[in-house]
Amino acid sequence: MKQSIILMAILISLSACQNTAKKELESLKQKNALEAKLAERNKANTLAFLKALEDMNVDSVVNLFAEDGKHINPYASGIFSEGTQGHEGIRAYWEPVFPNFEKMQFPVEEIHVMQDPSMTFVKFKGKIKLKNNAGWYENDYYATFEFDKEGKITRYVEIFNPIVAARGFGLLDKIK
Repeated sequence: MKQSIILMAILISLSACQNTAKKELESLKQKNALEAKLAERNKANTLAFLKALEDMNVDSVVNLFAEDGKHINPYASGIFSEGTQGHEGIRAYWEPVFPNFEKMQFPVEEIHVMQDPSMTFVKFKGKIKLKNNAGWYENDYYATFEFDKEGKITRYVEIFNPIVAARGFGLLDKIK
Protein backbone atom coordinates (compact mmCIF):
# COMPACT_ATOMS: atom_id res chain seq x y z
CA MET A 1 0.00 0.00 0.00
CA LYS A 2 2.83 2.39 0.93
CA GLN A 3 4.52 1.63 -2.38
CA SER A 4 1.30 2.40 -4.26
CA ILE A 5 0.99 5.76 -2.53
CA ILE A 6 4.64 6.60 -3.26
CA LEU A 7 4.25 5.53 -6.88
CA MET A 8 1.08 7.62 -7.19
CA ALA A 9 2.88 10.65 -5.70
CA ILE A 10 5.76 10.21 -8.15
CA LEU A 11 3.37 9.98 -11.10
CA ILE A 12 1.51 13.13 -9.97
CA SER A 13 4.85 14.97 -9.58
CA LEU A 14 6.00 13.84 -13.02
CA SER A 15 2.72 14.95 -14.56
CA ALA A 16 3.02 18.37 -12.91
CA CYS A 17 6.61 18.69 -14.16
CA GLN A 18 5.54 17.78 -17.69
CA ASN A 19 2.78 20.42 -17.59
CA THR A 20 5.23 23.05 -16.34
CA ALA A 21 7.75 22.09 -19.02
CA LYS A 22 5.06 22.27 -21.72
CA LYS A 23 4.01 25.74 -20.54
CA GLU A 24 7.62 26.93 -20.46
CA LEU A 25 8.25 25.52 -23.93
CA GLU A 26 5.13 27.22 -25.31
CA SER A 27 6.14 30.51 -23.71
CA LEU A 28 9.62 30.20 -25.23
CA LYS A 29 8.14 29.46 -28.66
CA GLN A 30 5.92 32.56 -28.42
CA LYS A 31 8.88 34.72 -27.36
CA ASN A 32 11.01 33.39 -30.24
CA ALA A 33 8.18 33.97 -32.74
CA LEU A 34 7.76 37.56 -31.51
CA GLU A 35 11.50 38.21 -31.71
CA ALA A 36 11.63 36.76 -35.23
CA LYS A 37 8.75 39.01 -36.27
CA LEU A 38 10.46 42.08 -34.77
CA ALA A 39 13.76 41.12 -36.41
CA GLU A 40 12.14 40.88 -39.87
CA ARG A 41 10.28 44.18 -39.39
CA ASN A 42 13.47 45.97 -38.30
CA LYS A 43 15.44 44.44 -41.16
CA ALA A 44 12.74 45.68 -43.58
CA ASN A 45 12.89 49.16 -41.99
CA THR A 46 16.67 49.20 -42.40
CA LEU A 47 16.22 48.51 -46.11
CA ALA A 48 13.40 51.09 -46.27
CA PHE A 49 15.83 53.72 -44.96
CA LEU A 50 18.33 52.99 -47.74
CA LYS A 51 15.49 52.99 -50.30
CA ALA A 52 14.28 56.39 -49.03
CA LEU A 53 17.82 57.72 -49.53
CA GLU A 54 17.93 56.28 -53.07
CA ASP A 55 14.56 57.90 -53.78
CA MET A 56 15.91 61.13 -52.26
CA ASN A 57 12.66 61.36 -50.29
CA VAL A 58 13.30 63.43 -47.18
CA ASP A 59 9.76 62.86 -45.82
CA SER A 60 10.24 59.09 -45.96
CA VAL A 61 13.62 59.37 -44.25
CA VAL A 62 12.21 61.56 -41.45
CA ASN A 63 9.16 59.30 -40.97
CA LEU A 64 11.38 56.26 -40.38
CA PHE A 65 12.88 57.92 -37.30
CA ALA A 66 11.40 58.14 -33.81
CA GLU A 67 10.58 61.69 -32.72
CA ASP A 68 13.88 61.91 -30.80
CA GLY A 69 15.85 59.57 -33.08
CA LYS A 70 19.57 60.16 -33.54
CA HIS A 71 21.77 60.06 -36.63
CA ILE A 72 25.45 59.75 -35.66
CA ASN A 73 28.55 60.01 -37.87
CA PRO A 74 31.48 59.06 -35.60
CA TYR A 75 34.09 59.63 -38.32
CA ALA A 76 33.00 63.09 -39.42
CA SER A 77 36.67 64.17 -39.23
CA GLY A 78 35.83 67.84 -38.74
CA ILE A 79 34.54 68.30 -42.31
CA PHE A 80 31.27 66.38 -42.29
CA SER A 81 28.37 66.69 -39.91
CA GLU A 82 28.72 64.66 -36.71
CA GLY A 83 25.01 63.91 -36.95
CA THR A 84 21.74 65.21 -35.66
CA GLN A 85 18.71 64.39 -33.54
CA GLY A 86 14.93 64.61 -33.83
CA HIS A 87 12.65 64.94 -36.83
CA GLU A 88 13.57 68.55 -37.56
CA GLY A 89 17.27 67.78 -37.23
CA ILE A 90 16.98 64.76 -39.54
CA ARG A 91 15.11 66.89 -42.09
CA ALA A 92 17.68 69.70 -41.83
CA TYR A 93 20.49 67.16 -42.30
CA TRP A 94 19.11 65.41 -45.39
CA GLU A 95 17.08 68.09 -47.20
CA PRO A 96 20.11 70.02 -48.52
CA VAL A 97 21.96 66.80 -49.45
CA PHE A 98 19.59 65.45 -52.10
CA PRO A 99 19.64 68.43 -54.52
CA ASN A 100 23.43 68.08 -54.83
CA PHE A 101 23.24 64.71 -56.54
CA GLU A 102 21.69 63.33 -59.68
CA LYS A 103 21.32 59.78 -58.39
CA MET A 104 22.04 57.80 -55.22
CA GLN A 105 22.43 54.03 -54.94
CA PHE A 106 23.10 52.02 -51.82
CA PRO A 107 23.46 48.35 -52.74
CA VAL A 108 23.47 46.15 -49.66
CA GLU A 109 26.31 43.66 -49.30
CA GLU A 110 25.31 42.27 -45.89
CA ILE A 111 22.46 42.78 -43.48
CA HIS A 112 22.14 41.14 -40.09
CA VAL A 113 19.76 41.29 -37.19
CA MET A 114 21.67 41.34 -33.93
CA GLN A 115 21.00 39.01 -31.00
CA ASP A 116 18.78 41.80 -29.69
CA PRO A 117 16.17 42.01 -32.50
CA SER A 118 15.80 45.76 -31.97
CA MET A 119 19.20 46.21 -33.64
CA THR A 120 20.45 45.63 -37.18
CA PHE A 121 23.83 45.89 -38.88
CA VAL A 122 24.22 46.60 -42.57
CA LYS A 123 27.24 46.82 -44.86
CA PHE A 124 26.53 48.69 -48.07
CA LYS A 125 28.13 50.63 -50.89
CA GLY A 126 27.41 54.23 -51.61
CA LYS A 127 27.34 55.03 -55.33
CA ILE A 128 26.36 58.65 -55.83
CA LYS A 129 26.22 60.32 -59.24
CA LEU A 130 27.34 63.91 -59.04
CA LYS A 131 25.52 66.59 -61.01
CA ASN A 132 26.80 68.18 -64.22
CA ASN A 133 28.56 64.99 -65.37
CA ALA A 134 31.08 65.40 -62.56
CA GLY A 135 31.38 61.62 -62.12
CA TRP A 136 30.57 59.29 -59.27
CA TYR A 137 31.40 59.37 -55.60
CA GLU A 138 31.74 55.89 -54.08
CA ASN A 139 32.43 54.77 -50.54
CA ASP A 140 31.91 51.76 -48.28
CA TYR A 141 29.51 52.09 -45.37
CA TYR A 142 28.81 50.14 -42.22
CA ALA A 143 25.81 51.12 -40.16
CA THR A 144 23.95 50.05 -37.08
CA PHE A 145 20.29 50.77 -36.47
CA GLU A 146 18.39 50.63 -33.21
CA PHE A 147 14.59 50.55 -33.27
CA ASP A 148 11.85 51.22 -30.75
CA LYS A 149 8.81 49.02 -30.17
CA GLU A 150 6.97 50.65 -33.09
CA GLY A 151 9.85 49.99 -35.49
CA LYS A 152 11.04 53.60 -35.63
CA ILE A 153 14.78 54.31 -35.74
CA THR A 154 16.02 55.56 -32.39
CA ARG A 155 19.71 55.50 -33.29
CA TYR A 156 21.47 55.28 -36.65
CA VAL A 157 25.27 55.16 -36.64
CA GLU A 158 26.86 55.58 -40.06
CA ILE A 159 30.51 54.63 -40.49
CA PHE A 160 32.27 55.58 -43.70
CA ASN A 161 35.85 56.18 -44.78
CA PRO A 162 36.37 59.94 -44.28
CA ILE A 163 39.52 59.97 -46.44
CA VAL A 164 37.59 58.58 -49.42
CA ALA A 165 34.78 61.07 -48.75
CA ALA A 166 37.16 64.03 -48.46
CA ARG A 167 38.97 63.00 -51.65
CA GLY A 168 35.65 62.56 -53.47
CA PHE A 169 34.53 66.08 -52.61
CA GLY A 170 37.92 67.79 -52.90
CA LEU A 171 38.25 68.35 -49.14
CA LEU A 172 41.41 66.42 -48.21
CA ASP A 173 43.08 69.57 -46.91
CA LYS A 174 40.20 70.11 -44.44
CA ILE A 175 40.62 66.86 -42.48
CA LYS A 176 41.47 67.49 -38.84
